[in-house]
Amino acid sequence: MARHPNRRGFLKASVASAFATPLVISPEERHLLAAAPATPPASPATAPQCPSGQLGGATVSRLICGGNLISGYAHSRDLIYVSRLLKAYFTDEKVMETWAICERHGVNTMILNPSDRRAIELYRTYRRQGGTIQYIAQLDGKPNGMDRGIEEAVETEAVAILLVGNLGDQWSREGEAGVAKIRDFVAKVQAHGVPAGVAGHEIRTAKVCEAAGIAPDFYMKTLHSDRYFSARRPDQTNDVIDNYAVDNYWCKDAEETIQFMATVRRPWLAYKVLAAGAIRPRDGFRYAFECGADFCVVGMFDFQITEDVAAANEVLAKLSGRTRPWIA
Repeated sequence: MARHPNRRGFLKASVASAFATPLVISPEERHLLAAAPATPPASPATAPQCPSGQLGGATVSRLICGGNLISGYAHSRDLIYVSRLLKAYFTDEKVMETWAICERHGVNTMILNPSDRRAIELYRTYRRQGGTIQYIAQLDGKPNGMDRGIEEAVETEAVAILLVGNLGDQWSREGEAGVAKIRDFVAKVQAHGVPAGVAGHEIRTAKVCEAAGIAPDFYMKTLHSDRYFSARRPDQTNDVIDNYAVDNYWCKDAEETIQFMATVRRPWLAYKVLAAGAIRPRDGFRYAFECGADFCVVGMFDFQITEDVAAANEVLAKLSGRTRPWIA
């Protein structure tokens, strides 16, 4: 009968394989990385460890592994092959290897939609084999409705449950009917004793919740600067500016977000902090943490985790401009 490896053996084998193969990069990537300081791969004994905070009753790493890459979704501007490439890269083995490397670096939390059947089955397998990474459930109500999604998240022991940003934005625009939907979602999640979050690409979403007296346990809101080469700004285009139509920016209201979140005493998970790979991790993390975010949600390939954690550690050790108190 086959034996399941224990957690120590599982992580040791997974992490060892991650450092066994040298990283090969293209000439284009070498050019882009030429100005960046080299970060040698960490051995298991010297891997930097991500600090953590509290979200409800859970200890959560300051860097949270995003789930879009593993599920095959990513902002890709005009590149039509990216999702297919991601799905080819993230085999079942690569997904679990990525989670194991996250754990090895103290990144103990990820975002996952429990309606993604492949992802949730991999997560269950990973946990059975000794992995301990935890997850925040991001729900969109598909395919079986929001109530069933909440039940699935509770059944699979999600440490928090989050309303996806697309719906948060949509419902916040629908007046009283939309406010009622957000209120109902938060109440149903909290009734299970699980922290409830509301996400949005627009600060309007958090403002609507606060004005209506809705009390989520945390917010997830996009945040990044527009200081990157391919940024598109309203004064540079005649296009209608819409987060869902233009795949080249994700936070149109950074200053307004920073100012408003400074008044909110709920944990803030910042996402899209690297503008889908257009901003260097050190710069994106510094901007997010100095501007008040409590956690950064970031999509990470297995070969980026060491560098990302090292960058976050450096930033958190030298924060100078943060005025918003840590809420978590």
